[in-house]
Amino acid sequence: MEEMEQVIRIFPQKLRRLLKQAETDRFQAEEMRLRAGRPFLMAAEGKDWFLLSDGSKWMPAAGRGGQEIYGEAYLTAPEDIRDTLEYMSRYSLYAYDGELRQGFLTIQGGHRIGVAGQAVTEGNRIKTIRHISCLNVRVARQVLGCSKPVLPRLYEGGRLCSSLIISPPGGGKTTLLRDLIRQVSNGWENGEAGGRVFRALGLSVGVVDERSELGACSQGVMQNDLGIRTDVLDNCPKAEGIMMLIRSMAPRVVAVDEIGGEEDLEAIRYGKNCGCKLLATVHGCSLEDICQKPVLGELVREGAFERFVLLGGGGRPGTVMAVFDGKGGILP
Repeated sequence: MEEMEQVIRIFPQKLRRLLKQAETDRFQAEEMRLRAGRPFLMAAEGKDWFLLSDGSKWMPAAGRGGQEIYGEAYLTAPEDIRDTLEYMSRYSLYAYDGELRQGFLTIQGGHRIGVAGQAVTEGNRIKTIRHISCLNVRVARQVLGCSKPVLPRLYEGGRLCSSLIISPPGGGKTTLLRDLIRQVSNGWENGEAGGRVFRALGLSVGVVDERSELGACSQGVMQNDLGIRTDVLDNCPKAEGIMMLIRSMAPRVVAVDEIGGEEDLEAIRYGKNCGCKLLATVHGCSLEDICQKPVLGELVREGAFERFVLLGGGGRPGTVMAVFDGKGGILP
């Protein structure tokens, strides 16, 4: 699989050799976790796997009776984590300081590397993270067409509705948003919808890609397919980027991933008042959960979003549980 081959190449030589030997590219992994002194784990195909110490293959983590067994597992050494970070950052880890203080860095291809270790604070602010002992490599993957089942429900009277995708971490909201952007940008036709053919013309889309996960830009050029009418502002804070794109590129639709800060929400208000449609994601487990968030709940009550897509259910990432209208009613 192309994504897995790309991910294997971002590891340093020693781990890359083991991963190739274990035929890791046969799996459709969602994430790979390295913890100092613990087994090298991979989440794929709905379960966890551990790498054998000789690198010969991956084994399911759960043993008989659901008890986890790691007797012959490859244990991650501190130098594995150090070498991986240095190699992934091209030996310029200091260049990622801004991202590291948020607990992650994003590398070419849009793959996000989560980190944990000792936080260095300055007042109430995290300055950076040192003595990193845990890594979580989250595999970015385009799933072309994954938004097709929900697309018709995000339109009303032939026009796109401002929509918020809600899911727990790892629920597939970024993957769904990425494909929604592509479809809205290109225009689409779904065949039969309510007994008639439904067609939507392509719209200009402005994407504020703060973590380079949506477009996976390399030197400003998108590596992922976000459609023919899409402009991307890469590595830019969402709040500033929304206003910048509206002023400079005049998009019909603005798309952002993982909103939450008060400044993000003020920028969304600005976009709505300028007549832009909004596509956004947020962490949450239910619509009620979102409504209880102080600032975001206020936006919901103001009618900033006309559709809510809830992902989850404990299945595979991207499982759509329900689509709600702006008043909380479930759409068929």
